[in-house]
Amino acid sequence: MRIGIDLGGTKIEGIAISDKGNEILRRRIKTPKGDYEGTVNSIVEIVRGIESDTKQKGSVGVGIPGAVSIKTGKIKNANSTWLIGKNFNKDLEDKLKREVRLANDANCLAVSESVDGAGVGSRVVFAIIIGTGCGAGLAIDKKVHDGPNSIAGEWGHVSLGWMTPQEYPGSTCYCGQKGCLETYISGTGFENEYRNQTGICKTGSEIADLLNSGDSYAEKVMRIYESRLARAIATIVNIIDPEVLVLGGGMSNISRLYETIPDLVRKWTFGKEFSTPIRQAMHGDSSGVRGAAWLW
Repeated sequence: MRIGIDLGGTKIEGIAISDKGNEILRRRIKTPKGDYEGTVNSIVEIVRGIESDTKQKGSVGVGIPGAVSIKTGKIKNANSTWLIGKNFNKDLEDKLKREVRLANDANCLAVSESVDGAGVGSRVVFAIIIGTGCGAGLAIDKKVHDGPNSIAGEWGHVSLGWMTPQEYPGSTCYCGQKGCLETYISGTGFENEYRNQTGICKTGSEIADLLNSGDSYAEKVMRIYESRLARAIATIVNIIDPEVLVLGGGMSNISRLYETIPDLVRKWTFGKEFSTPIRQAMHGDSSGVRGAAWLW
């Protein structure tokens, strides 16, 4: 049995799957925001609960919104800032009395979709999360590729390519840099653009509803978003040229993206060619937690 944990900003989800990928059990609890010890204990509680209910012991993989520093062994680059600088891996291992494997949550998405999702049969899968934030992960041969600095796939903190004068230099990202993709093509970036155009605050789902009803401002904002997403994808295609691009997160549910983006990407790729399939994550919101289980 393999146990996967997805540590999110609002929830911690645990899943147990068989070696064939069949779901055995699932658990979900609220994330104790700002409470490091509470976070560690919550994960331990989920693992022990799953093992108690199934009467089996499992391997444990954890997807986190950050990475483990190769230099220090501590957490870095985490949106859940209370994890930063902590020996998270060691603390979990001490309490669970076994090895625990950690990976960035976007890398877990990439692994999940490589093993038994939208990227099955492909060696190189680039998985994109466009939700509240923006991130990406890279899986090669069904395994995480995170690089010597543990930042491979940190596409959300690459600058938007081919900026217009109106876009340059961009707003300041939480990482301290300006113009990061995080600020443009996340769901938050989508909402911010609508507010910039109209002066009205709307959620992404509300804007999507307006788009479906033919609202002209929503259409304008979506066209801006599509251009930015296409340029962002072209950047990664020009560097890695993955075999499959998988989209996850709330914005990935907007079906027109899969029709409009390919032709737009072609404008920005070297040689003006682009035939890479862009697919929605097959396992949806469960991809991250399943990918954590597949770290074993």
